[in-house]
Amino acid sequence: FPEMLSNPRLIPVQGTLNVVMNQDVILSCHSDSGSPPVRYTLFKCNQKVSTLNRSDLTPGLFNLTIGSASDVGEYKCKAENNVSSGGKYSNSLNFTLREQISKPVLSSPTSQAKTGQNVTLSCLSENGSFPITYVFFKGRQSISPPLKMQKREPAVIFRLINSSSDFGTYKCKAENSFHNNTKYSNSFNFTLAEERSHSQPLIISLGLILLLFIIGLALAIQFFIIPSYKASE
Repeated sequence: FPEMLSNPRLIPVQGTLNVVMNQDVILSCHSDSGSPPVRYTLFKCNQKVSTLNRSDLTPGLFNLTIGSASDVGEYKCKAENNVSSGGKYSNSLNFTLREQISKPVLSSPTSQAKTGQNVTLSCLSENGSFPITYVFFKGRQSISPPLKMQKREPAVIFRLINSSSDFGTYKCKAENSFHNNTKYSNSFNFTLAEERSHSQPLIISLGLILLLFIIGLALAIQFFIIPSYKASE
């Protein structure tokens, strides 16, 4: 007698849902029991993608290409035969798009610092799938624990400039789950900010007083001393 189909199972043939851009994938839709022929239909976000007909209970294999971020939505399949009214639906699958990270940018609000000053360093990769892990370095020595970021925002550390040795070269690195995908940033150097001498304002003030004195003396000579001298002749 004709037998209703069992709910189909939707699985990736490669065994993984982690994909990269422009990757070809194969999805298998299969009902273990039921009377053939069987019609398999693949849906993405409730929109029909493709339909396959099978004369027996062999799986329906759907070939896809992940060409953009919109291709990683929810997928389901439906199995129908001459007995199943409305068909039977499978489990849902969601792909995770893995993207290589770009070279991170290391920056700071200031490039000049004084001894004893706290400075800020930020590290950010503009591209790459999450999570992204950042580590900061001074020279070849790490100066931070791994900082794992789950969204597109910079990893930030605060650094105390204790001595002249803290004005060396800083870098950061970024990596994610993409295999062999570690990127290092640009180099960043702090320079010593020039400290104004405490005596400088005093010198400027004395210079201004001396200048005013000379101007006053010149005016006195011109308007008082010279006329008085001429009057006494």
